[in-house]
Amino acid sequence: MQSAHPVGSTEPTTDARLVPGYYFRPEGLGPYVTGLLNGCSSVFDIKAAMAADLDHGAERVRLGHGLVEDGALVRGEVIIQSGARIEAGARVMGPVLICTGAVVAAGALVRDHSVIGPGCRVGFGAEVTRSLLAGHVYMKHPCFVGDSVIGCRVNIGSFCSTTALRCDRGPLTEPASEEIAVNLDGQRITTGQTKFGAIIGDEVALPAGTVLAPGTLIGPGTVVYPRDHVGGFLPAGSRIR
Repeated sequence: MQSAHPVGSTEPTTDARLVPGYYFRPEGLGPYVTGLLNGCSSVFDIKAAMAADLDHGAERVRLGHGLVEDGALVRGEVIIQSGARIEAGARVMGPVLICTGAVVAAGALVRDHSVIGPGCRVGFGAEVTRSLLAGHVYMKHPCFVGDSVIGCRVNIGSFCSTTALRCDRGPLTEPASEEIAVNLDGQRITTGQTKFGAIIGDEVALPAGTVLAPGTLIGPGTVVYPRDHVGGFLPAGSRIR
């Protein structure tokens, strides 16, 4: 998969705001998540790299023997590291990696090509698909994260949702065909993906009911005040009312 680049250009972008290091500090997130983030030159490469790992048995992952409680529904290739737990009443559909210390609680749904990083909590009514929760992410209430990368110590409030498909070109079709792009300083940057939700940097809290537009980029430490819709690029440390 090509790195993100401006429309009409074949050269990879060097914009620092599209580098994983702008959004995430990978240290302390375990060998897999740390290696994944350090190995990607663009935030738009992370999802594809993660999916390739999971499709090939996640060779870089240290296997463990986490707990799957009786009454949990687990299907496909699901790797559960030591200290991780899938509770009774949870559903996990692989390929999925559940990292050390993570908990997928009763009533949660984790779907294909997702990594639930160390110490994350996915609670009742929460759904994750094709996404990375880097570490210590809390989404303990009904909410949805799809086709996204979520940084460390992020809180996803109740009824929050990422959106990953363009809906301004008439009826939606599957498989999706309209590529998602982001806008930086008036320049349209392609993601190389037809389903792309959000990049949320470390230590961001989304208030209840927040909906993120496709291709939303939120820098670390950003404060988002209650509002129903957020999109575009939010610089690190900004305050959005």
